Amino acid sequence: MFESAEIGHSIDKETFGAEVPALREALLEAQYELKQQSRFPVIVLINGIEGAGKGETVKLLNEWMDPRLIEVRTFDQQTDEELARPPAWRYWRALPPKGRMGVFFGNWYSQMLEGRVHGRFKDAVLDQAIAGAERLEQMLCDEGALIIKFWFHLSKKQMKARLKALKQDPLHNWRISPLDWQQSETYDRFVRFGERVLRRTSRDYAPWHVVEGIDPHYRSLAVGRILLESLQAALANKPRKHEGNVAPLGRSIDDKSLLGALDMTLRLDKRDYEEQLVTEQARLAGLLRNKHMRKHALVAVFEGNDAAGKGGAIRRVAAALDPRQYRIVPIAAPTEEERAQPYLWRFWRHIPARGKFTIFDRSWYGRVLVERVEGFCTPADWMRAYGEINDFEEQLRNAGIVVVKFWLSIDQQTQLERFEEREQIPFKRYKITEEDWRNREKWDVYSEAVGDMVDRTSTEIAPWTLVEANDKRWARVKVLRTINQALEEAFAKDKK
Repeated sequence: MFESAEIGHSIDKETFGAEVPALREALLEAQYELKQQSRFPVIVLINGIEGAGKGETVKLLNEWMDPRLIEVRTFDQQTDEELARPPAWRYWRALPPKGRMGVFFGNWYSQMLEGRVHGRFKDAVLDQAIAGAERLEQMLCDEGALIIKFWFHLSKKQMKARLKALKQDPLHNWRISPLDWQQSETYDRFVRFGERVLRRTSRDYAPWHVVEGIDPHYRSLAVGRILLESLQAALANKPRKHEGNVAPLGRSIDDKSLLGALDMTLRLDKRDYEEQLVTEQARLAGLLRNKHMRKHALVAVFEGNDAAGKGGAIRRVAAALDPRQYRIVPIAAPTEEERAQPYLWRFWRHIPARGKFTIFDRSWYGRVLVERVEGFCTPADWMRAYGEINDFEEQLRNAGIVVVKFWLSIDQQTQLERFEEREQIPFKRYKITEEDWRNREKWDVYSEAVGDMVDRTSTEIAPWTLVEANDKRWARVKVLRTINQALEEAFAKDKK
């Protein structure tokens, strides 16, 4: 879920200095219009990893905007007065009035995360707190509030490097707080429970925005732009343009993207490919006959660029198996019958029983990819779909189903070469259509949607595997190996 926020986004000092004046002016204009209209309050929630620049960014926003119209609140240890009342009381008292902005550190998400990470309560209590947060935010938005939620992120490697550098710097080692050291020890648990919170509470009316915090220029511009866009849309009384974490905005800030960070030069020569392919196919055949498979089913989702080799990868998976063990479900445009049902209905019909394996050639992710890009559903529909998909996959996992998801990625030049090859070879010509050429013109828009999809639905329960597919041999082996590892991990948990 945090993949796009761990790839090293950065902005040079000159670009930052050139963009800040216009952004600052626009933020001030929006802030004064907010005060003039006084139609709704703005609630900004600040969460994330210690050392990711939360305080520095809010301090900078106070410099860019009018601090008289911003109230920054920090909710630390509860007072006796607060303990004597319901937990939400302390937040209700601090809500900003219409026309003003409140920035909340240590908010309701901080409290629930800290409690769960340090073992003060179990998952059931965390889930209750999550449900309570959703009800509170839904109610506030129904009353007209604009809620903007930021998660400032650092990878574990980035966090440790930061602490090491500060520790060795006598002029700045004072910046390391006890909380920094504490979170460095609990990083994995914090991120795991943070993901659980984000995937259950990122809704169309109050989505999360994940910002990589390693570079101060990048994170400041990213936060400023998200804040400005949200304010302008609300002031204009338009449906909010929730484009996702920061992947869409990020590309206009720097040149890094999730798909762009893949190493597309990865390759296997023919001999290595044949050896590894046979090894992984034999491994998969054995795993599907393993006694532990009686407790599980397997679902493999294949998505990817046109001509990325999904069909070839699926055939190599199927080649290892008895046809009675698996089923391939190709997904096309919904039928009239399917359109008459809730979106996920047609996928629920194909969920395998224990011991079985279903391969989806395209999947439920069409709603947040083709339907989003082509305008077949509203922004509220596809924003809502992220939560629905996460809930769906969690139900599958809870039923013992192992879910593996692949995005097969190729670059534009490779796609062009494969399209041209298909047009020249008679038995491949059926694979290329006018729609494929038309979709190619929307390459950047689709890449945006893919980055957003991965950020919002790559979870501990069902992570995405991004496959470098310029070389088909590399891609096929990686797909098989990933499936095998997922099954082995599931079987290992059975033994505990």
